[in-house]
Order: sequence, then C-alpha cells, then structure tokens
Amino acid sequence: MSMARLCPGCDLPVMPQVALQGQSAYCPRCNTRLYRGGHFHFTGELAIALTCLILFIPAHVFPLITIRLFGVMIPASLPSGTITLASNFPAVAVLILFCSTIAPLLVCLSVLGAQAGLKFRRFKLFRTSVWIIEHLKYWAMFDVFLVSLAISCFKVQDYADIYVGPGLYSLILLQVLMSLLITRISVNRYWEAWQPETEHKPNELKAHCHTCHLTQAHTDTCVRCASPLYLRMPHSIQKTWALLIAATVFIFPANLFPISIFLNNGKRVEDTIFSGVATLVKTDMTGIAIIIFIASIVVPVAKILGLAYLLLAIQFKRKINHLHRMKLYRVVQWIGKWSMMDLFVISLMVALIDRDQLLDFTPGPGAIAFGVVVVLTMLAAESLDSRLIWDNYEQRTK
Repeated sequence: MSMARLCPGCDLPVMPQVALQGQSAYCPRCNTRLYRGGHFHFTGELAIALTCLILFIPAHVFPLITIRLFGVMIPASLPSGTITLASNFPAVAVLILFCSTIAPLLVCLSVLGAQAGLKFRRFKLFRTSVWIIEHLKYWAMFDVFLVSLAISCFKVQDYADIYVGPGLYSLILLQVLMSLLITRISVNRYWEAWQPETEHKPNELKAHCHTCHLTQAHTDTCVRCASPLYLRMPHSIQKTWALLIAATVFIFPANLFPISIFLNNGKRVEDTIFSGVATLVKTDMTGIAIIIFIASIVVPVAKILGLAYLLLAIQFKRKINHLHRMKLYRVVQWIGKWSMMDLFVISLMVALIDRDQLLDFTPGPGAIAFGVVVVLTMLAAESLDSRLIWDNYEQRTK
C-alpha cells in the first residue's frame, strides 16, 4: 500500500502511482524523480561494485599512457601526477587524489557497506554507507579525468610519441561501470529495504527527512533514522552566500595568476587560464581551447552567477518561473565537476613532462586558487535547499 509523501525537491504532497519496470515516478510540479518502478535486486549493484573494486587495481597500478620524450620512456599512471604535486602543491594534490581515487573508491566500498548493514542489521554501518553514497557520488570524476587525459595527449603530441598503456583500458571500463552503478543506486530503495515507510503512519505530513527521505510529522528527530529533522536545511541561504562570496573572491587570483609554468629549452612561459586558451588557439588546437575555456572560465562563472540569481530570487520572493529556476539549480549541480578538468590536465602534464631545464611543466599559484573555487562552488550548490525555491509558489497558490 503506497502512502502520500512530500517531494524532496519542492515539498509538494504527492501520492506516488505504481510505476512499471523501467519507468519512474516524477513530481508533477518540479519534475524530481520520486522513485523507480519495478522489482529491484541489490545483487546487481553488489556485482558492479565488486567489479569496480577489482578494476581499481590495474587502473591505478598500470600506466594509462607512456610517452617517449628525448628517447626516454615516461609512463603516466592515474596517481602519478598526484605524487609529483604532493611535495610543492599538497592542497591541489589532495583535491585531485580525492576526486580521481578516494571518492569513487568510497562509493564502491559504501555499496558493500550498505548491503552488509542491511544483511546483518548494523544500523551505523548502513546509515554511514548510504550517506557516503548520496554525497560523494558527485565527486567521483573518472569521466572528467578521461577527457583531461585526452586533452593532455593533444598538448604533448608535438613533443613526444604517445603509447596507450593497459591502465587506460581498465580506467575506461571502470568509468563505464561506475556510471552504471551511480545511475542504478537509489538511496530511497536502500532505506525502504531497511524499514518500509508503510510501517510509519503519521497523522500529518509536514517534514521530509534529508537523510532517509521519510515523510513524517514534524518532530526533533526522524522516526526511522534518528537524524535531526527540520522543515528546511538550517541556515541554507546564509551558508550558500558565504561559500559563493568566498568563491567569487578566489576566482580573481585563479584567473589573474599563472595556472601553469612551462619551461622549454630554458625559456620560461607562465600561462593564466586566458593566455593558455589563447595559446591553444594559436597552435591550431581550437577544439581543445573551447573545451578548456568552457570548463575553466564559463562553468565557474556560470555557477556563481546562477547560484546568486537563485538566492536573490528566493530572498526577493519572485513569484514566477519556479520550474525554470529548479532546472537551473539542477544544471548548476551537474556542471560543477567539469571545472576540475584543468587541474587534472595539470597533474597529467606534470607527470609526463619533467626533463629539468630542457622541458618542464609545473603548476602556478593560480592553480591553488582555482582548486578553491571548484570546491567552494560545488559545496555552495550542495548547501542550497531546493525547496526554498518553491516556498513562495506555495504561498501564491494558497
């Protein structure tokens, strides 16, 4: 028997209809997916997660590519750029390591942890694992890393011969399986398997738990997962503004200071993001220049402007275009990770080009500021409660 629930995207009370296999139920107002139809078996996710964990080993141990530079064979594995950066740029190295290794690894391990928690009824293990899945899946960036690898190959092709390594095949397969895993994962299904919402029969539907997504009466803690319960995320607007203002401050040094320093036969060339794009255009790499320009300049600025617009619309109680603002919010969430592309390219170039005074590549101070911008804008998107977008709509339609 299905129960009425509040939409997690806009807080609209809805009565989900039965959805067939391969179909999904969506909120009629904000188009948030409420659940997927058909029978679901967790064994499929378990098999994919285990396969991903097995592929982690060759994808990280074996070279992705190997270049021949001045007669020397230089391999580049997935963690090699991070290792090279660790001594001089530890913050950038940690960010790259987190997005390219730690986050996807934790997501895969958490699938195992969630299912072990279900099987053996270990609540803390289960809740922690599901929380990691929900919050870190956006930080798993194998797809961004692969695009960055392709860009790096184009940039070094004039200096070196490039050979594909066995690690690349493993990484491509790992990315395919990770995409499949993240697409299949439904936090709601895990919580329903832990304790179905039909076991709870609240006499009023006022609060939606952000941890287990159970709709219930407004109390201090959730009746299913014991998490603090609130009608809206506490201080959501203030937190988002703070993160957004900090990102705006750092975007200036990120674009004004050199993001990379290239040494060629004793000649030192310092490139900002803009000058790097211009250099790519001059060297007939217009396609790569467009990709870098969009990922490193357009996307961060668009995220800041987009979030600022959403916050202002909420605070000034705009009464139109709620659905358009919701779509903008989803776009801002999705595009955020692609700003990491430039940092991944830098880590790969550092690993590949290291011939002392003949040919060398190092990050500039702008890379640190740019990394801060990427993290702050992604955190800002996560801190904004999308239901605030619809509060004024509810008041207007009463």
